[in-house]
Order: sequence, then C-alpha cells, then structure tokens
Amino acid sequence: MIAKIGHGANMMGALSYNQLKVDKENGQVLATQRIMETLDGSYSVAQFYRSFEPYLIANKRTEKPVLHISLNPDPSDKVTDENFRQIAKDYMELMGYGEQPYIVFKHTDIERTHIHIVSTCVDRYGKKIPDTFEKLRSMDACRALEQKYNLIPAKEKQRTGNEQIFRPVDYKAGDVKSHMASVVRHLPKYYQYQSFGAYNALLSLFNIRAEEVKGELQGQPKQGMVYFALNEQGEKASNPFKASRFGKHAGLNELQNHFAEAKEKMKTDPARAVLKNAIEAAMHLTTNETDFKKHLVEQGINSVIRRTDEGRIYGITFIDHESRTVWNGSALDKNLSANVFNEWWKEQAVEQRQNAEQTNTADIPATGKNIADEKEEAHELFDFLNAAQPGYATDDLGLIDGLGGLLPEVQGEDYEEQAFANKMKKKRKRKRGQ
Repeated sequence: MIAKIGHGANMMGALSYNQLKVDKENGQVLATQRIMETLDGSYSVAQFYRSFEPYLIANKRTEKPVLHISLNPDPSDKVTDENFRQIAKDYMELMGYGEQPYIVFKHTDIERTHIHIVSTCVDRYGKKIPDTFEKLRSMDACRALEQKYNLIPAKEKQRTGNEQIFRPVDYKAGDVKSHMASVVRHLPKYYQYQSFGAYNALLSLFNIRAEEVKGELQGQPKQGMVYFALNEQGEKASNPFKASRFGKHAGLNELQNHFAEAKEKMKTDPARAVLKNAIEAAMHLTTNETDFKKHLVEQGINSVIRRTDEGRIYGITFIDHESRTVWNGSALDKNLSANVFNEWWKEQAVEQRQNAEQTNTADIPATGKNIADEKEEAHELFDFLNAAQPGYATDDLGLIDGLGGLLPEVQGEDYEEQAFANKMKKKRKRKRGQ
C-alpha cells in the first residue's frame, strides 16, 4: 500500500475535490469521525466544512492546517468497504491523528480503488499536531497495515547506497565532467522516462541539459549528443561534453532503447494512478503555481514547467521519486496537460489581482466594525438560530471563513462597482496627462 500525505491551506478545495467524485458517482463517503450528521444521511461541502471550522478558527500559526491523505492498496488487493474503514481508522491512529475530525472517501474513477482522508493537522486548541519524521512513520504504518490486512506489500525501489550519485552539479566547484558523469551514468538504472523531453526534465533537477547534434561526416549523416552544465537560471554554464565521455548509456542509441523499454513498463505501472491522484488533489489544495509545486515536493514529486519566451506554458513534466518514473502531464491525463495549467494559473492570477483591488477599495467597513467582529456576530446568529430551531439556518453560513460570502453585504460595499469606478478614474487621469 502506498500513502501520499499532502498539507494545504484550502479546506474548501480538498472537500470539493472529493465531494465532486461522489456527486459524479465515482466515489462515496465511507466513514466520518467527529463530523456533524444530517437527518437524511446526505452530505454537502458546506456541511462538512462546518465540522472543521472551529479547528481552523482556533489555528494559531500553522500555514497549512489541511491534511489530505490518499491510501492506495495494490490493484490486485481485494479490499472491502469495511476493511477500508478500519484501515483508515488504524492509519490515522498510528500517525497521531486518531482524535481528529476526518472524512473517508472511496474513489472508483480509476482501475485502482483507493481512499482519501480529509482532516486537519491542528487540534481543537489550534495547536499543530507533531509531524516529525512523517514520511518514515507513514511507511512504517503502511507496512504494519499490509501485514494486518494481508495486503500485497508495496515494492520499494532499491537504493543506490551512494547519495553522491544524485547530487546536482555545481559548475563553480570544478571537475564538472566527473560530477556530470556520476549522474548521467546512473540515471537510466534507476529512473524510467519515455522521451527526450522527459529525460531533460529529469536532468534539469541536477543542473544538466542534453542536446542532440546532427551533421555530416564524409558525406554521411551523423547524429550524436552533448551535455552541458547549467547555472541557477537554467542557462548553459559549461562547454559541451560529448556523450561518449560518459559511457554508452549516455548516447542517443541507448537512450532510444531506454525510451522504448520504459514506455512498455510504464503502461501498467500502478504509480501512474497514484501520481495522477496526488496532482489533482494538489490542484484543489493550492491557489498558485508556487504553492502547487511546493505541495508536490513534500510528497516526493517534482514538477518541471517549460515556457515560451512570452511566458506561455507549453510543457509540464512530473517526476515521482518514490516510483522513480517521469511523466508528461498529458500522458497522465488530458486534464493535466500544459494548456490546462496555463489557463488555470492565468485565471488564478487575474482573480488574485481583482481580489487585491477589491481589498484596497474597502479599507474601512461601512458599519465601523472590523471583519473579525462581523464574522463572530454571523456565527453567533447561526448558533442561535439552530438552537432555537435545528436546521433553520442554511449551510451557507458555514462558508464564512472559506468564502467570505456574507462580508461584502454586511459591510455595505459593492466591490465590482467600486473597482469599476477606480478603473474609470485611472483612465481619466491618463487622458489628462496625454
């Protein structure tokens, strides 16, 4: 069983991602703990959020209080729903989250049935639950659960025993050729990649780039390869080194053989589904490119993004160091292609700029009260209404902290109108200055 642990700041995103699977009949809620129940047994994102809200409000200084875990048994394992419930319970207890509120979702949208657990890593007093050596403890927990429930053990990649092999090349340190050789000679033994672009994405993590060289020798066409060391900006920082200086595995012919073999092996690699799930979850837990990449790095996944000179994303590659496989986004799923990320981050950037403009137009609330006071009063009203008549108040009030849905109305501000007025003022100023 493979576990992926993600930490984020967007609880609404984590809940929405999983509830969407349920709504599309590609998943179900298997179990809940310390989550408010409903009369008809149905759930909504708003209702889920209300159960986590006291923990998020109490949070003192944890930047990423949202816990999003996926547990992935081997596709050959036959795990019942009851087994999944108990596995989730045991895993949370082993990791120190046994007393936390959490929801267990089962996903069935891919051939590998698996579960996601959404929780929070801060307790009811707002204190962060210790996560020291989290990855190692998670691996130990998975091994223990594999034995307890007779699951197929996850295959662990053989370690090289020499960390020097995979250290980035420092072009300033001297002996660049030797450092490059230690990387280039060993990568084909431990990583699977299907194309030249994927190979270069992996090499870029070690400050190396490979290029094909074409020409003629005595009238005959010849092809070869050269390698360069890169600086901090990803620019060439050394003279070219012929591939032959690093052994036959670094040459074009051997690489093409490696691409073909990797393509066949990766067709049935279970790591593909796990990686796809981790990336999709990260998209819902983060709000910008930087956080997205950091979130994946915490799970042992690098993302390498390629842009045109104009800044448009034309390629994105994901490197999973746990399975040691390299995937282009479009090979994982059409919804993880470069164009999707290009449009997604562009929209988020526009939205963030608009939010910043709106914030600047509402320095002082019309009622004279600050936002915290308004939120507190709204929650008090919600509690009063539900105490007087359970179910009377709508779930939407539970979204106050996540969406700020009521605040613009309470403050008497029309943000769109104000932003438009400011825009027109700027235009008039420019015209007068011309």
